[in-house]
Amino acid sequence: MKFLVFQHVSCEHPGSLRALMTRAGIAWDAVELDEGEPIPDLADYDALWVMGGPMDVWDVEEHPWLITEKAAIRHWVQDLQKPFLGLCLGHQLLADALGGTCGPQRPAEIGVKEVTLTPEGRADPLMQGLPDRQTCLQWHGVRVAQAPEGATVLARSENTSVEAIRVGQNAWSMQYHVEVEPDTVDNWATIPAYRDALIETMGEGGLDLMRAQAEKAMPDFLNTAERLFINFLAEIRKTN
Repeated sequence: MKFLVFQHVSCEHPGSLRALMTRAGIAWDAVELDEGEPIPDLADYDALWVMGGPMDVWDVEEHPWLITEKAAIRHWVQDLQKPFLGLCLGHQLLADALGGTCGPQRPAEIGVKEVTLTPEGRADPLMQGLPDRQTCLQWHGVRVAQAPEGATVLARSENTSVEAIRVGQNAWSMQYHVEVEPDTVDNWATIPAYRDALIETMGEGGLDLMRAQAEKAMPDFLNTAERLFINFLAEIRKTN
């Protein structure tokens, strides 16, 4: 089994999911789209993951490769109908590529927060074994305002009505992060746009607060990542 990963900045990689792939014997290739790396032949891969990044889905003039990426996502999900997982920007890109809409998140959703599964989320195969209320890390100023036609909303939060979706029987995405590791907060805080948004939302001591919150919640983060990964693999095996 082989996964393809779209990355938009080097420090936003699959995080804790990397060790889970290694343990499961899964090979994976990362394409650093922001550095101009080309998208390979999609036929060579069993699953596509799309990670987060500091750009927005509409920044196509500054990042023209977003147009190519959206076309690849659309082809993967609709034509090839292979398993897909999008996180944060990847969630927004899935929605945008399939006809949904994204817009500003006001206020920005940053910090260790809770999301709540919808009734459909509680029944979804990707969420099996997870609590109805999940602790997660949020770091975004854009939201999915309207899910694509036919999408099922799987999770919501206090400020965001579309925290997770499923499209068809093969594509899932989440606005929140499930790939968090012990060094994630510090790594992402090196990105000026992320650090500025963090300080604006949480104040000058926001980084220390977020670091402490993430450290306390790390067991929950890792447990969630493992359960989602196990469930995702089970869905892949249904189609192979």
